[in-house]
Amino acid sequence: MGNKDSIKLIANNKKAYHDYFIEEKYEAGISLVGTEVKSLRMGKGSIKESYIRIENGEMMIYGFHISPYEKGNIFNRDPLRVRKLLVHRYEINKINGKIREKGYTLVPLQVYFKGSLVKVELGLARGKKLYDKRDDIAKKDQRRESERDFKVKNI
Repeated sequence: MGNKDSIKLIANNKKAYHDYFIEEKYEAGISLVGTEVKSLRMGKGSIKESYIRIENGEMMIYGFHISPYEKGNIFNRDPLRVRKLLVHRYEINKINGKIREKGYTLVPLQVYFKGSLVKVELGLARGKKLYDKRDDIAKKDQRRESERDFKVKNI
């Protein structure tokens, strides 16, 4: 049987770490239909262009692309439909209060299976300015150069 704590990554949003400072992380369930879950089991999901909004006290994810399941025929839904995130009311209220502060937004960081359940990791994020991104790129290049030098010396 499947272990309850086993985590299998489906989709990762690396661009979010480049574009935002991630302040806090939350875990949320997601409301899906059967063919969408089967498609995700095959690894056919993307959260690159997705974003999250809080509407009427509910958290919704937009732009989360789940490819149609091949054997799903009439049961397949729109790949880009709006899906509800399953989060406790008090958490939604807490996050909503922080989003109303200047410069905060909610971005999906990764989608994964936790046991048999599909979970979305959300990040409370603050946008980076262009100079912040340049700093990150410079640090990354510097780290890559030092690793390359270290590798050459050890050979």
